[in-house]
Amino acid sequence: MEVTLEILKPNQADHDRPYVYMTTMDVVAVFYLCNAVERPYYWFPYGFESGSEIPVYHELYPNALKEISEGVSGYIYEVLAEENQVIPFKNIPCARLVTEPVEVTKCVRVENAYDLFMEYVRQGKMKVGYFEDKSEQQLEWWYSCCVEYLKEKHMAQTPDCSYASFIKSKLPQVWERYIAG
Repeated sequence: MEVTLEILKPNQADHDRPYVYMTTMDVVAVFYLCNAVERPYYWFPYGFESGSEIPVYHELYPNALKEISEGVSGYIYEVLAEENQVIPFKNIPCARLVTEPVEVTKCVRVENAYDLFMEYVRQGKMKVGYFEDKSEQQLEWWYSCCVEYLKEKHMAQTPDCSYASFIKSKLPQVWERYIAG
């Protein structure tokens, strides 16, 4: 028997304090079911097309979306949060944070995140920026972002953490660039 939650409590991620992380978009909620690295780190590169509210998952190596999301299951919770509890999340217009526990009003089980993503793509609710379709300039921008994050988190000091290990495995050229400084 599966047990779902009645209250979501703030948890520490790689930010300044514990939060309940929320979004106003179901697609983005499913993004956060999938994580290729262990907490407190996170890996799911996505963004929004300019002038659009449609999220785009960006593959930074071949077949990344399928690899990271196929077979991933979990729950998406809808919550009751008062406007004065909610903090907008920087750089992600649909993301919200709360620092207090929030009541769950609905729970949806996701059996296979990859299948759901493909359904979202068919419905036009999501796009995939496939690795094969990315220009060198686009990849360079994403890889530079990865290098900056590695620097920000001083990962040369923790080269065996989940994020550094993931980068070394999937994007070795990014790790080499970071180490070369």
